[in-house]
Amino acid sequence: MEFNDYKYERPNIEELKEKFEKAIEKIDNAESFEEVKKVYKDINDVRMTFSTMGSLAYIRHSVNTLDEFYDKEREFFDEKGPVYGEYEYNLALALVRNKFNKELRGYYGNLLFDQIELSLKTFKPELIGLFQQENKLASEYDKLIASAKIEYNGKVHNLSQMGPYLQNLDRKIRKEAETASMSFFEENEEKFDDIYDQLVKIRTEIAHKLGYKNFVQLGYDRMGRTDYNSEDVANYRKQVREDLVPIAVRLYEEKSKRLGIKDLKSYDLNLNFKSGNPMPKGNRDYLVGEALKMYQEMSPESGEYFKFMVDRKLLDLETKPGKSGGGYCTYLPDYKSPFIFSNFNGTSGDVDVLTHEAGHGFQAYSSRHMEVPEYFNPTMESAEIHSMSMEFFAWPWMEKFFDNADKYRYSHLVGTVTFIPYGVCVDEFQHEIYENPGMSKDERKALWKKIENIYTPYKKYDNEFLNKGTYWFRQGHIFSVPFYYIDYTLAQICAHQYWIKDQKDHVSAWNSYYKLCTLGGSKSFTNLLKEAELDNPFNNGSIKKVTKEINKWLDNFDQSKLV
Repeated sequence: MEFNDYKYERPNIEELKEKFEKAIEKIDNAESFEEVKKVYKDINDVRMTFSTMGSLAYIRHSVNTLDEFYDKEREFFDEKGPVYGEYEYNLALALVRNKFNKELRGYYGNLLFDQIELSLKTFKPELIGLFQQENKLASEYDKLIASAKIEYNGKVHNLSQMGPYLQNLDRKIRKEAETASMSFFEENEEKFDDIYDQLVKIRTEIAHKLGYKNFVQLGYDRMGRTDYNSEDVANYRKQVREDLVPIAVRLYEEKSKRLGIKDLKSYDLNLNFKSGNPMPKGNRDYLVGEALKMYQEMSPESGEYFKFMVDRKLLDLETKPGKSGGGYCTYLPDYKSPFIFSNFNGTSGDVDVLTHEAGHGFQAYSSRHMEVPEYFNPTMESAEIHSMSMEFFAWPWMEKFFDNADKYRYSHLVGTVTFIPYGVCVDEFQHEIYENPGMSKDERKALWKKIENIYTPYKKYDNEFLNKGTYWFRQGHIFSVPFYYIDYTLAQICAHQYWIKDQKDHVSAWNSYYKLCTLGGSKSFTNLLKEAELDNPFNNGSIKKVTKEINKWLDNFDQSKLV
């Protein structure tokens, strides 16, 4: 069955309520563990169908935000999602109080119940109205981003389509492209400010009503983080400042010399070489065809997975008017199908999608055997290990996609290093915001500018609007999924470890990675690292250990290839 044939049907909230109530009654009155297990399995099937319908509505809306039918369905889930959350909440209570709780923990593992306890802390039925407001504001941000119509070079572009101009060899074009892109944000500054201001206030109100000091710990609990806290993350950010920022500064200094530009500006940072960035050899069909060959050669598991994706047309890759920005991978439990969404724009980022998002999809495909929905995917920092590591496992096949694959490998590695300080900047900004929710809109911008200068001192703007501290308007995670960003950086340090392992022993590295994917979300972040024999990024010295190997590779790389 192809994706277009996957049937969407709006869930009936009243019927769902009845099914959950009956399941909870049976769980409460069960006379044996086996009886509880059967009832739980049956209600999990119901939960998976609801998740499938929500994902189908989300996908089809993001593919075409102008589709009125799926626009209404997205509104339905924004409104009814929190109502459904109460059914989940009541089910969680029933499992926790059940007299066979010990047996349930033994069968499903403690993590499920750790996550249930967090879900109980982060939800109260009387707060449904606030959750609905939060959802609507996040959707409002998505629609605002998708509405961008940027006139440049005689054409109208969305934000994704402006990407190639920002890598153009002509510095004038790069500057114009940045100015044109940011003019959209400047014109809508008040809207972005207002959406975020309302989100901060609503999230803070939710936190207070749930008994939290502020939204920070609630944000961590929502993300399902059971084995580290904000202090661990602060220590990790300290390592990044001390051990990684200096390397990023050095790499930008080398870029400045390579490009012959003494005063690098923000619009220069996306260009890596005087001859231009590595560009993919072909169009969407060519790239997908070569990706299929790559995954079939990489391993039997990856080959089977990517053929499944291609045969069922589970890849919507090209940018087009009305399509949401960005890229993602989601999972459709009823069809045991991952789905990959992106906006190809003719840059090397197109290949990154076929490795990064395909890594997410490979994990979902590898753990589709899990019995409970909570275990299909791990928490986000673990999930990003799968995607970012796949980018590195794909290195030996880059000749399929680029004429000068070494240029791609160099710029890819450098990009992973220089990204981490930015990701940490996003995280520290959010901590400060939610610890001080009364900040004015101007104070938030000044805060961004201050933190940006600490972690990305090489980022110099030649744009008055950006100099105000507004770049974060572009970072959708800040609006839609608070505190989901440090995850990318933690995962990147783990992916670097797989890159190091793969160069020494591919079979051992791949077996560790595949094992990690099959575990899905059945273990917490630090316990997954133990299973995969990866160093914990929170431990002092972990970043320094990785950067030592990165420096060694960079020092031995033939710079003459970087023309």
